[in-house]
Amino acid sequence: MEELAEHGIFLPPNMQGLTDDQIEELKLRDEWGEKCVPSGGSVFKKDDIGRRNGQAPNEKMKEVLKKTIEEARAIISKKQVEAGVCVTMEMVKDALDQLRGAVMIVYPMGLPPYDPIRMEFENKEDLSGTQAGLNVIEESEAQLWWAAKELRRTKKLSDYVGKNEKTKIIAKIQQRGQGAPAREPIISSAEQKQLMLYYHRRQEELKKLEENDDDSCLNSPWADNTALKRHFHGVKDIKWRPR
Repeated sequence: MEELAEHGIFLPPNMQGLTDDQIEELKLRDEWGEKCVPSGGSVFKKDDIGRRNGQAPNEKMKEVLKKTIEEARAIISKKQVEAGVCVTMEMVKDALDQLRGAVMIVYPMGLPPYDPIRMEFENKEDLSGTQAGLNVIEESEAQLWWAAKELRRTKKLSDYVGKNEKTKIIAKIQQRGQGAPAREPIISSAEQKQLMLYYHRRQEELKKLEENDDDSCLNSPWADNTALKRHFHGVKDIKWRPR
């Protein structure tokens, strides 16, 4: 939807990735682009990737889309956990309804049937062979893992983590048959960067100390470890020379 706000609707599949000259040479026509015009007119903003037609909504309509996107993200945000709010499917559906409503306001004629946003709203999007498809796990094929253990559906959560209601765990969903997911890093990436920076500075300091190997200071009076002994024996500053 952010791309929709920036570059307009999806081009027909046979026009995506083609240059203007190629489209003209092949005599291709975007019929849905002529129908699906944003409210208040469009502003041309070319899509460098060549997937959208470049007829973006005006600033006012773009703001409607972006504001709704932010509100929908807030509903399903991880910050809900910190606020003690349990995200339910009803909340997810509510977020989708808000997004659907915003698209209807900006595009009263709807979106083309091949636009992934419309396909997602109608639950028809085919993600097979895409990177996004790897993030979708069917419920029947999903497994829940925590502390290198599979949380089986036939057991209660208390069988694994005890009965303290204030216990907080971070579990991961994994595809059935793929085994335990990778463990969480002990330190965050930011902490790791700080640690590497500290060790780098420490190595630089040690390197400077190694380079500064001048031992002329050992001839100084304050470096003589027998000076105190000679002082008490009264043999300080004795010089020997032939008579």
